[in-house]
Parts: sequence; C-alpha cells; structure tokens
Amino acid sequence: MAPTPSAAPPAPAAVANATAPMAGVALVEALAHQAPTIDRHVLSLATEALQCARRHQQVGEDAVLSVIDYSRPSTERRLWVFDLARQRLLFQEWVAHGRNTGDNVAARFSNNDGSYMSSLGGFTAQETYTGHNGYSLRLKGLEPGFNDNARGRAIVIHGAPYVSEAVIHSQGRLGRSLGCPAVRPAIAKQLIDTLQGGSFVFAYYPDSQWLKRSQLLMADCGGGQLAQAGQVAAAQH
Repeated sequence: MAPTPSAAPPAPAAVANATAPMAGVALVEALAHQAPTIDRHVLSLATEALQCARRHQQVGEDAVLSVIDYSRPSTERRLWVFDLARQRLLFQEWVAHGRNTGDNVAARFSNNDGSYMSSLGGFTAQETYTGHNGYSLRLKGLEPGFNDNARGRAIVIHGAPYVSEAVIHSQGRLGRSLGCPAVRPAIAKQLIDTLQGGSFVFAYYPDSQWLKRSQLLMADCGGGQLAQAGQVAAAQH
C-alpha cells in the first residue's frame, strides 16, 4: 500500500523554502531516498522543470511535486507524488495513458484534440470538478506545442475502474484513457485533493523532440520566451 498524505498542510515558511535550499542534486537524492524505484535522471528533470516554471511564475509555491514516467509499462507504479517541504513520498501509483499512446508500453504522444494520446511535459494542477468521470482535476499544460492544449482537450486526473491490479492480471496491462492520466478510484479523491490548487505535475518520456525543445528544460530556462508566455497568460486571467 502506498504512503498517504499527511493530514496537515506544510507550514507557509516550509512551502516557500521547500526547494530553494535543497535545489539540484541534494533535493533529488533526498526524494529518491524516499522512492528507491524512481529514475534519478527523470526526477532531476522534474525538479529542474519545476524551478523553471516557478521562476517564470507559471506555477505557485505549492510544495507538492508529481512525476509520471511514461517510459515504464502501465503494469508498473509509475506515478510518484512528493511532499517537498517534508521530503516525503505521499503516493506511488499506477497511472493510465491514452489508448493511442500505446498498449502496455507508451510510444506516441500528442497535443492534438481527438488524438486520444497522452501529452508530455510540465503541467499545473488547477481546480476540481465533477463530470462524467466523477471527481476530476483539471490540468493546464505549460509547454507550447507539447501540452498547452490540455485544458481544451479535457486532459484531467480522474479515477477509472480500468486502473487496478485486477485489470493488470486479466489483460496484462491497465486499461487506457482518452489521454488522461487516470488513477485507481480508491485513491483518486485523496490524490486529487493533494494536488489541486497549483501543484506541479511532470510527465516524462525520452522523446527527442520534447527533450530538445522543452522551454522548461532549456539551459537558460526558456529565456524571454517563457517570460513572454507568462505575461500573456497573466493578461488572460
């Protein structure tokens, strides 16, 4: 059974300083110690992308980081959720990918509506709602060309009955979504309540075009491009 979130939220001071003094290798090692099965390279990319998104005010100071590693098969628990302030693992869960992204192993990703594929990159978790998939969490994609259509595509986190150990045993893989990172119904509400309101979600796959062009992973953290994008987004709210 995966660890569960602490009942009390991190203190404001802890939230504000959750990654600042622990940036880089020290933070990655501290989190990896809590999640021995995670790929340290993927975790490192996730923390870099988070810092970049914060620098350009694309995400708040929420002290929760989620990492999805789509390079792993759906039969593995490939979603990790961390409390950065306390350096604790909150969840390690199965997560589905889109039906056109692949069978058990993901291979294709898209930003296009109607593709029924998952998207890569950094997202911010926004508000909750109740729809045809029940209690759900909207995601805003932060990566132009890779996931910035997520809200329009209704790419959300929600519970789904096809995400379970029983389905893995019967089908040899999880069921697949229309592109959403769906999770087990039993933990969906708790996980969604942990992420909502501005936490950072990072979806990884070793896609050469995304790794080359992601503004959140550029050496200069996107430079003026991200700053301009942040200004445009602010003007739209």
